[in-house]
Amino acid sequence: MIKKTKKMKKTEKTEKIKKVSQKEVKQKRRSYTAKDIYVLHGLDPIRKRPGMYIGSTGTEGLHHLIKEIVGNSIDEAIMGYCDDIKITLLPDSRVMIQDNGRGIPVDKHSETKKSALETVLTTLHAGAKFGGKAYGSTGGLHGVGISVVCALSRYMKAEICRDGFRYSQEYSQGKVKSKFKKEGKCRSSGTTIIFEPDPEIFHDISFNKKKILNYLRQQAYLTKKVKINLIDKVSNSGETYSFYFEGGIISYVKHLVRGRKALHPNVFYCSGKRDEVVTEAAFIYTDEYECSESSFANNVNTSEGGFHLTGFRSALTRTFNEYTKKVDLFKKNNNSNFTGQDVREGLTAVVSIKIKEPQFEGQTKGKLGNPETKAAVEHVVSVALNDFLERNPTEAKTIIQKFLLTQEARKAAKAAKDVILKKRILGGLALPGKLANCISRKPENSELYIVEGQSAGGSSRQARDRHFQAILPLRGKILNVERARLNRILDSKEIKSLVIALGTAISEDFDVERARYHHIIIMCDADSDGNHIKALLLTLFYRYFKPLIERGYIYLAQPPLYKIKAGKTIEYAYTEDQRVSILKKIKDRTGVSIQRYKGLGEMNAGELWETTMDPENRVLLQVNIESAIEADKIFDTLMGKEVLSRKKFIQSYAKKVKNLDI
Repeated sequence: MIKKTKKMKKTEKTEKIKKVSQKEVKQKRRSYTAKDIYVLHGLDPIRKRPGMYIGSTGTEGLHHLIKEIVGNSIDEAIMGYCDDIKITLLPDSRVMIQDNGRGIPVDKHSETKKSALETVLTTLHAGAKFGGKAYGSTGGLHGVGISVVCALSRYMKAEICRDGFRYSQEYSQGKVKSKFKKEGKCRSSGTTIIFEPDPEIFHDISFNKKKILNYLRQQAYLTKKVKINLIDKVSNSGETYSFYFEGGIISYVKHLVRGRKALHPNVFYCSGKRDEVVTEAAFIYTDEYECSESSFANNVNTSEGGFHLTGFRSALTRTFNEYTKKVDLFKKNNNSNFTGQDVREGLTAVVSIKIKEPQFEGQTKGKLGNPETKAAVEHVVSVALNDFLERNPTEAKTIIQKFLLTQEARKAAKAAKDVILKKRILGGLALPGKLANCISRKPENSELYIVEGQSAGGSSRQARDRHFQAILPLRGKILNVERARLNRILDSKEIKSLVIALGTAISEDFDVERARYHHIIIMCDADSDGNHIKALLLTLFYRYFKPLIERGYIYLAQPPLYKIKAGKTIEYAYTEDQRVSILKKIKDRTGVSIQRYKGLGEMNAGELWETTMDPENRVLLQVNIESAIEADKIFDTLMGKEVLSRKKFIQSYAKKVKNLDI
């Protein structure tokens, strides 16, 4: 009877709240009038929602500003009007970009009654790339690129050389700051843009020179015979970096596979035009197991692929299958066709197309959506690849033998994955016995600590909060996945346990939405062995679980190096600098003791919780990927087969290591 009474009271209260809410809704409906409709003028929409135009206001968005301006110069180069581009890094986070193209028009625009220059820089969707006459194939489509940079800059200046004269105008936050003026005579033609990002938009306006260099190098490979210079006037060195490549994407492929062993001496290259789509493709196979495909449309890096990449893949799979049947190399494999996975193992490829009206998804242009490019690319690559295989039978046989080995390993890996999949379907009953799981079943609230060794596993089990923290101890160093195919990887008990615990499956069965933990924390000893284990685990996550890194689920725990005790006061030092600082602070005290932790197993449960596992006190480093290609090369260098490359890397960076634990 008491339960019913409580329920009734709760229901009455709820109904009252509903009545009040409905009344409020009616009032709000009546008060929603024309005065609530805001019209954003000029470039205000960009400043209001910058992420819509540049992806984010973080590092990537900041560097996207440079890409927008350089992209305009590249478009001039593609059309044959420019062969020299200079980017200068200036003090106060200013950047100057110059080209010797035609120069932005400066005559009065018939609609805006302003100069064409001012119109382009201060008006959304204004540009020469809509009509298709001034530009044939460019990366800029929406007419918002340079105006976005103008809107998001605290200061911008445009200098134009055209028709024998120099013109200029200054802007700030998308608005005109000075009158358009003619400054004098000019012998050449071209455009110079100087801009300074607005700190009201970007929390950090410091440019990363390495990131800029990688982008400029890529653009130079994609645009033959165009010289691109980066001049650094920020650092004291005043260095100049020059890029110029006669070989185009052939040179780019050679750059990407530097330090790896190629299976055939010649880089495959083809070019052709079909249905108004100009296609260039180049590739080579190495003895590695990973695939690296870079695709571009009008020099824009389509990092998420698109129909042009699909066409390339289809051409590769179909042509190799047809040739293999023709030369009768399928006999031993029961005439089973190669899959796309088989023909892409060890592949490094670059696909670049030029198209009149590219359809990019979003302003940041990550994916190409033109369906016609699939057939165009597939035709050009198929014809050329068939000719390449016919003319180079020895190289063709070497490549196909790799496919046959890959196919055999794929079938073995499928059997191993099926076992893991069954265990995943069974849920908690099939979880590894060594896993000390948490009570929570909500991934967003759950943490998985991956620890090495029995003693560390025992301490962390006792230290954890079992409501949301799970512990998976691993025995020793896991297999180096950089040097193994998937079938061998899945033979590893430690890796198999990790895959089952994560719940995502692996390879083509991988599903990031099934992740059982949104905090996956690698917790290793602070010594050389611990660092090696971190590298092995990060290699595994990078190669087979990259979406977990991209979503920010992977972390590195930071256990302390020292426990410093002075009387009843206890402090922990996580770095050598902290140790020195703490000792300076307590130098007049007596009875100071210092304990150097060699491993997690030396810490009792209380210490481990307080320093490394307590969310209130711990320090976690989130793992992210700034550049996939750069990360790929580093992992390949450190964990791959080439000893010489690894030796050079260690020699180059050895002097930067402050403390080496051997």
